Amino acid sequence: MAIIVNLDVMMAKRKISLNELSERVDLTLSNLSILKTGKAKAIRFSTLESICRALDCQPGDILEYNNGK
Repeated sequence: MAIIVNLDVMMAKRKISLNELSERVDLTLSNLSILKTGKAKAIRFSTLESICRALDCQPGDILEYNNGK
């Protein structure tokens, strides 16, 4: 897939665990884990907004486009 999810990188930079982020954004651990591992097929803007607020970052810090070149 050309979209890379760097959620684990931002979580490490902010020193926040998956459990803590899950509580802050009110998302289940399993759904957050699916997103973190890059297996998610979609993300709601409201979820992305909550994650960005919790991690004090921009959407581009979490999502990256790589066309394989």
